[in-house]
Amino acid sequence: MLQAIGLTSTRHRGRPPAVNDLTFEAGSGCVTALLGPAGSGKTSALRLMLELEPGRGITYFRGRPLHRVAQPAREVGVLLGDVPGHPSRTARGQLRMLCAAAGVSASRADDLLDAVGLAGLGDQRIGTLSLGMDRRLALASALLADPHTLILDEPAEGLSAPEADWLHGMLRAHADRGGTVLYTTEDPKEAARTAGHVVTIDAGRLVADQEGRDFSRTRLRPRVAVRSPHAARLAAIVRREARAARRSVEVVTEASSNHLSVYGSSCAEIGDTAFRHGLPVHQLADEVGDTGPARAARAARPPRPVRSADPAHPADSVAAPGLPGDRLPGDARGGAAHVGAPCAASAAEKSGAAPEAAADGTKAAVRMPVNAARAPLPPPIRRRSARGPLRPVRYELRRLFGVRTTTLIVAVALVASTALSVLLARNGRTPLPNVLAAWPSLLPLPPAALGAGLLGALSFGDEFRYPALAAGRGAVPRRLGLLLAKLAVSAGVALLLALLVVLASAETLRLVYGGDLVRAPSNAVSLAVSWAGLTVGCAWAGLLAAGIFRVTAAGVAAVLAVPVLIVPLIQMMPKAPTARSMRGLPGRLRELAWLQWPHEADRWVAPAVRVVTHPVGAALTLSLSVLLCAYLFTSLRSRVRW
Repeated sequence: MLQAIGLTSTRHRGRPPAVNDLTFEAGSGCVTALLGPAGSGKTSALRLMLELEPGRGITYFRGRPLHRVAQPAREVGVLLGDVPGHPSRTARGQLRMLCAAAGVSASRADDLLDAVGLAGLGDQRIGTLSLGMDRRLALASALLADPHTLILDEPAEGLSAPEADWLHGMLRAHADRGGTVLYTTEDPKEAARTAGHVVTIDAGRLVADQEGRDFSRTRLRPRVAVRSPHAARLAAIVRREARAARRSVEVVTEASSNHLSVYGSSCAEIGDTAFRHGLPVHQLADEVGDTGPARAARAARPPRPVRSADPAHPADSVAAPGLPGDRLPGDARGGAAHVGAPCAASAAEKSGAAPEAAADGTKAAVRMPVNAARAPLPPPIRRRSARGPLRPVRYELRRLFGVRTTTLIVAVALVASTALSVLLARNGRTPLPNVLAAWPSLLPLPPAALGAGLLGALSFGDEFRYPALAAGRGAVPRRLGLLLAKLAVSAGVALLLALLVVLASAETLRLVYGGDLVRAPSNAVSLAVSWAGLTVGCAWAGLLAAGIFRVTAAGVAAVLAVPVLIVPLIQMMPKAPTARSMRGLPGRLRELAWLQWPHEADRWVAPAVRVVTHPVGAALTLSLSVLLCAYLFTSLRSRVRW
């Protein structure tokens, strides 16, 4: 069950709020349609329920607000727009990545692909999917964690009739299993055909809250469409004869003065009336008309007695519904008086139990009083950041290797490195470490370091461009677990790329120039540590910068800034003669450490210290320190803001 109470959006620049004191309920086992024209506040209402926008009010999902639900994906499935996935990712890869984020088994992806009719299209790229297939994939993403409640914004918009019927059939099947379904639509005929409960809003306010049968009766009443050059005279005659016969007939003059809509009559009766009075008729047809939200709300009220205008019939006759003077549900102060009842009552109402207490201690009432101005203000809605993946390492691996970009970058780095190694070894003057790393003096960084930096920048850059973890929020969750997973995976990929480059360069040189050229140097350990530190540092610099500035280009710029800007600045610093040496540092560190590492580890500590003291190593260490502090600062500031 979903209970929305007092939803009110924040005013912007003095304009009225998009949603104003909206209260309604969507019961379990029922499909509820939130109906309203474009700009009526339907999407804003959904975003307020999901705590994606600031405002006031509270929404209970089976008695709990969303921020009190430990795993929201298992409680609420959301479909807001299209799938925000990388166009090069396959449909199966997208669902498997989201499985890791939701903490469910990867086999769930194949089950849902079969359920939504995409079993044979699991290997198709998202960018090549049609609108219907994209909407099926989006529905599979919403159903991934088997949620109780589904919230969908215009799910059938732009779909063909068969696709729309299939989609609504899936929603009805979910409701039949006891779930709650709420979707928005602008088409009253679609709401009457597919929903068992219809909530109508206009200008952000509640207009009517009805069962599907009552909605069809009051909003989609049968009518007779009439066109005549003497429409005004024909309307007066039809009204006079209806009063004389004491029948409930309503005649409405449409925008065109010669067009009438007659409710409560038939084509035969209107045609006979026009023939008897000699009035020409240009059109006469039965239609199912949309009476509009205001008139439907008035028509939902029981007919009231009025004095008959015919002196021959002094008794009271029944007035046609929708006459002027009927009051709309609610009053001018924004209170909502519900016209009908939802198709399924809450479990608390059925059992007579008291509603569960809200976060501020108030009771969760399903119906708000009409005089809402005297009631206390609903609690504020704070926009909350998205939650991180439940399995961050698995999620990051599937995100990184689910697209061809990673393989392409690694392949380009390997090819460029081997080609540069062959060219550098040709003159015989380049040192062997530079030859194996493919680092000519003309380049600020070797291709392997640039590739690792680009992969690190894409780790956060693609997250902000295709926010799978934060659909509709525009931000990626700054969780420590997600950051550590990205750092670990990017470091592993950078080390693998560095190793592949050295091995490929050595094998290519042996093949081209013979085996005497490549020999293990005496300081191989120090060179290995420095090479690994360079690639991992570049990957982390790109990752942190992209996470701070939310764009891949910022990560690449941060990687290039290390040799281009920071290293020259460090080299320009005045150098004084050193009076002391760091000899014996590993031994002193062993004395301070709580756990005593073996003496063999000194062989790795000393090279690491020398790498940090090198100009490039010092510049990279300084850059990483600044970027890490900036990332933590922006993370704390974003949490305080929301």
